[in-house]
Amino acid sequence: MKPYEQYRNRGRRGGNDGGGRDREGAGERIFTPDRPRVLKGSEELRTLLLSIDRRSYPAYKSLAGIYRFPGFQLSIDHVQGDPFASPSHLSVFVPHKTAGFEASLYETDMRKTALEDYLIRQFGREAARFNFQAKGSGKSGLISVTRCGQEILSRTACEIREDGIWLRFHAGFPANGRTINARELEKILFDFIPACVKRALMAASLPADEIRRRAELADDQEYIRAELEKRGLAAFVADGSILPRQSGVSDLPLRESVSFQSPESLRVTLSLPHRGELSGMGIPKGITLIAGGGYHGKSTLLKALEMGVYNHIAGDGREYVITDSTALKLRAEDGRYIEDTDISLFINDLPNGKDTTHFTTEDASGSTSQAAGIVEGIFSGCHAFLIDEDTSAANFMVRAELMQSVIHRKKEPITPFIERARQLFDELGISTILVAGSSGAFFHIADTVIQMDSYRPVDITEKVRETLKAFPSPVKSSEAAPAFRMPDASRPYRVNGKRIADGKVKFFDRDSFSIDKNTVNLHYVEQIADSEQTAALAYILRYSCCELADGRKNISEIMEELERMWDSEGFSSFLKKSKGGGYTASGFARPRAQEVYACLARYRKHQA
Repeated sequence: MKPYEQYRNRGRRGGNDGGGRDREGAGERIFTPDRPRVLKGSEELRTLLLSIDRRSYPAYKSLAGIYRFPGFQLSIDHVQGDPFASPSHLSVFVPHKTAGFEASLYETDMRKTALEDYLIRQFGREAARFNFQAKGSGKSGLISVTRCGQEILSRTACEIREDGIWLRFHAGFPANGRTINARELEKILFDFIPACVKRALMAASLPADEIRRRAELADDQEYIRAELEKRGLAAFVADGSILPRQSGVSDLPLRESVSFQSPESLRVTLSLPHRGELSGMGIPKGITLIAGGGYHGKSTLLKALEMGVYNHIAGDGREYVITDSTALKLRAEDGRYIEDTDISLFINDLPNGKDTTHFTTEDASGSTSQAAGIVEGIFSGCHAFLIDEDTSAANFMVRAELMQSVIHRKKEPITPFIERARQLFDELGISTILVAGSSGAFFHIADTVIQMDSYRPVDITEKVRETLKAFPSPVKSSEAAPAFRMPDASRPYRVNGKRIADGKVKFFDRDSFSIDKNTVNLHYVEQIADSEQTAALAYILRYSCCELADGRKNISEIMEELERMWDSEGFSSFLKKSKGGGYTASGFARPRAQEVYACLARYRKHQA
């Protein structure tokens, strides 16, 4: 039987190739059991390719395999069903000896991630030169790789391992209608891809100084991150940083914007390993209030701190804005799902008698959702909360003095955040950075007060303390908050994983996904930087539910197991395990532990 004949009678969209459909289509599967593969020569691929010319499109599936090219290996991992379907999955492997990058450029995790990020961007630039140069119908001629944003993330699109460099991308196999055009695919496989590999993955073709600067920037960023803990800081913003973005849909720096300059009282000078001395504003641990009039840059600063949990590329303007990597942005999430969560630290004595130590609701209020978010942050290992007054529930944050006089505490089940913020720091070491534009209540508990004035920070802490002498605290000492008690984190996380093991996964950009029609809404999980992190979260959730949620482990213990697996076996290995083996697909980026915890907490376990 000729290689293509087994596919002749399987319909226009092709048959079962032993693999699932790729991520880009709703409900499509990614990982499949790996086929036995033998390394073949490139000429064998050419012969096979020409033998199926002008056949029905599904015959392309016979090309799946690994082929030896001069200087690299090409793997055809998954072939699309027809030219109008999501493009085929391909990958290239270049041994370290051939690639020629100095080992020092990837000797640490941060350096390795920085180099991977650079190679993805370079390969993308080269691929763009050949995009759709091969002609045909549908997605014929497409060559695409992950499009990286301003953040530097660990992605499956490129992995540097002990043996060499793996880069994964997509290609649209050409066709005329639904008839194979082998000559056009020959251009892609034998001309375009080798050119991309040579120009993007070989050290000799790339500017050595630029690569070295990327590695040095990664070193400096990690040095700052380590210095935060040593110096008792929650965040650092370098002088000269450009914080405003071009627009709500563009994350590029705003041209001709005001550069950041630290007030003298908060200025910290660091001696970076490569850049040398760098000065900027150090935000101390504790409770920091960012105040100021509207449109003066309060939320802009908070947004920069929010994304400062990630390293940024050079030229972003925020490459030296570094926040504690565990910092969590909190907000009200009206309508979110909460299941079996202990929110009694903030909410007690509900009129209906509902138990707030085991609280469940399909439709949470703003205050309830924000309380749950804080509890989840505590258990995810968060060391700092980032809060904007504008996106918070007013009744959760503070109770006005007049309201306290009219409504007795015994009739108010909510303990406002203002009465817990100090305890969260003293008892758990969790700092708070809060933007406030209307309520002055938080001045009374703030350790540091920063006024944003035309995008420039001013330390007004002493001025505020002097002013407060004429303004009594809004919290009445006679009505002290209930005693601080750690929420219960011991309850097990149990899911019937059988139903979702093979459930269809659908993605809705960055905001949400569903598994077997059970939707997880991540719209207000604001520190997800890329839709590829959301894609990874879907498979992390499915793996956790199928393999780890055994009724004995709580979420924190599940998180520890996931972290151990990621660090010891690598993220791509984890993704393979989530589907029982097979190739690693492009299109995934590693999320933080905080986002994984948020994902697990928002999953409707009773619907699984």
